[in-house]
Amino acid sequence: MEIQKVAWSEAGRRLTAAAGSVVGNRYDDNYDVVHLDPARALAVVADGMGEGPGSAAAGRTAVDVFVRDVPKGGVPAALRVAVDQAQQEVHRAARTLEELTGCTMTAFVADGHAAAWIVQIGDSRAYRLRDGLLELLTSDHTIAWVGLLHGWFTPESAEARTARYRLTRYVGHPDSPEPDVLNVSLRPGDVFLLCTDGVADQVSFERLIQLLGTNPDPAAAAAFILADTLEAGGADNATAVVIKVEPTI
Repeated sequence: MEIQKVAWSEAGRRLTAAAGSVVGNRYDDNYDVVHLDPARALAVVADGMGEGPGSAAAGRTAVDVFVRDVPKGGVPAALRVAVDQAQQEVHRAARTLEELTGCTMTAFVADGHAAAWIVQIGDSRAYRLRDGLLELLTSDHTIAWVGLLHGWFTPESAEARTARYRLTRYVGHPDSPEPDVLNVSLRPGDVFLLCTDGVADQVSFERLIQLLGTNPDPAAAAAFILADTLEAGGADNATAVVIKVEPTI
């Protein structure tokens, strides 16, 4: 398991980040894509829908275009434009492929003012651990999320399992839906986790609190999270980015 690690300085904050990905046991290849930028505080995860060339093309294209088009610091309008450009490039790739070509994407972009933008489209996720409280910052863009919220079915029902794969927004969607964009402060001690559903579906909320809260090194936390997905059965590709915020010394 290879873990990438970088450090950034942003507006009086030191951010240490680590990222890794594992194939798991369901697929022969990894259709997740992760980017941890060495030059600026930018991290992106994407999860291709299904398997095959369409899945691989969508994830790689979306991440590459987003990273290329997001200016340093980012502003909401620029972030949405970058996602829209990714939509258009994935649509172009789909014209040469006779299969579903789409992916989810979640990004962390520091804004240069001791805060960061979270960009969300699909059902990858962003969490924040602050003062011992783990919060899910993003909403899943799925029918399952809507159904559970409104009590249409129970979490363990067959309907919920089926609805889990019915995404309402993703990169490659015919209508090019825009992402959610959320601004969050960066306080010393905060720990952020970006992950694909291979993590969220296999590692419990309580276990994430434990791993993020007891491992001061983001690389160790990311490695333990990914190891847990394999111990849980490796039912999907799994990708994790852990970002820790510290005061600049």
